[in-house]
Amino acid sequence: MTVIAPHQQLDQMITGYWSSQAIYAAASLGIADLLTAGPQTAEQLATATDTNAGALYRLLRALASVGIFAENAQQEFAITPLAECLRGDVPGSKRALAMMSGDEHFRAWGEILFSIRTGKTSFDKVFEKPFFEYLPEHPDKAQIFDQAMTGIHGRETDVILQSYDFSEMKTLLDIGGGNGSNITSILNKYPDMQGTLFDLPHVVERAQPHIEQAGLSNRCHLVGGSFFESVPEGADAYFMRHIIHDWDDEKSLTILRNCHTAMPEHSKLLVVDSVIPAGNEPFAGKFLDLVMLLIPGGKERTAEEFRSLFEQAGFELIRIIPTKSELSIIECIKR
Repeated sequence: MTVIAPHQQLDQMITGYWSSQAIYAAASLGIADLLTAGPQTAEQLATATDTNAGALYRLLRALASVGIFAENAQQEFAITPLAECLRGDVPGSKRALAMMSGDEHFRAWGEILFSIRTGKTSFDKVFEKPFFEYLPEHPDKAQIFDQAMTGIHGRETDVILQSYDFSEMKTLLDIGGGNGSNITSILNKYPDMQGTLFDLPHVVERAQPHIEQAGLSNRCHLVGGSFFESVPEGADAYFMRHIIHDWDDEKSLTILRNCHTAMPEHSKLLVVDSVIPAGNEPFAGKFLDLVMLLIPGGKERTAEEFRSLFEQAGFELIRIIPTKSELSIIECIKR
């Protein structure tokens, strides 16, 4: 077993963005999609992508050295299992995530010291407006964001469905449900359930084709609005995944109190987010917390921070249900 010295391990961490930005370039150019028909040379790929053949070869050679693509004796590059995940047409595709992370997110990370010094979001500094105001003004970026979230949430939805029983709930409200990937999976598993997808009007408009394609137009209602103003009334379950973590405590309380007002006495609030554990063990949510600081201005929370937040909004935290991912399902009722 090879032992890596501390200075070598730190070198790998410091230069980690070399790999991520190289992946971003390949994802943006759609290299993995082009290679599905078979191996191609850098010259062939450069013609298809309108790039410099020599520079593209150097990019692909570097990526092949870490298992993304493989070069043969004829200097042709072929797809690999890792590169398969960068195809745009596969379930759980990571192409959009690579594109989003390598573009706006990377630029925001470049101003991390601004956020650490001020506690403010570096995204706002770089792009001169908040992230969720930027997206509707840039439909192409909003589409990439939707696709990136689908690539992340597909795996998450499976573990949520494995970990929580929705069978007693006749109606479910998916708050901030984005393009509908989550609610369609839940409704498909529970054919007697009715669902409502609630999000900003322009987001709901983007979600409609996905709901129709899933054949759920008669069971999934689309409602546009802002959860900072109100949410629809009367559902058995009020579901939020990766919503509360986007916002600071003050804004999160506004959302939660609006849910409290709309919820019947028997209904449940289900919040799916990372719950930060104590100690020094690796946990992806600790770095996701930095993403929340730099980009939307939110935060990941500990169990006690969640409990305090829910109590202030009028809820009682009943249980925290871990899943096979790093997410937990936090179940609350009205007090």
